[in-house]
Amino acid sequence: MSNDSPNTAPHAVLRQRQDFQFDIDFGAPRPTLLADENPPLGQGAGPSPVQLLCAAVGNCMADSLLFALRKFKQQPEPITCEVRADIGRNEQNRLRVLGLDVALTLGVPAAQLEHLDRVLAQFEDFCTVGMSVAQGIPLRLSVKDAAGQPLK
Repeated sequence: MSNDSPNTAPHAVLRQRQDFQFDIDFGAPRPTLLADENPPLGQGAGPSPVQLLCAAVGNCMADSLLFALRKFKQQPEPITCEVRADIGRNEQNRLRVLGLDVALTLGVPAAQLEHLDRVLAQFEDFCTVGMSVAQGIPLRLSVKDAAGQPLK
């Protein structure tokens, strides 16, 4: 799911503040975001690049689920999403994101939502960021309702 206009390419401009800290400018009127590596490289003054990746994937997946449910005039709010990155070393002993675990939780019990099976079967396909990332990094997705009942 992407809210960016098809006439302008999504962009960000990064400017080094100091060491591993970068101000990320998304263009007006959006606020600038400070990113920083975690210690020992950085000071952890802002989200790390891996945390930003987790946030981008999670935000897009949650948006896609919400959009799909709202198409059927359903109200699943508040949706929460937790994304955990599996970091490890590749064959060249370089640190890599080896996988992402995405856990979506609906804000209501599944019984309150109509067409949920249909939504769960297709909402991922509309997630621009998640499905793009999944071409190179395995995504493991789970969805549960407000009562903790596993749905996917």
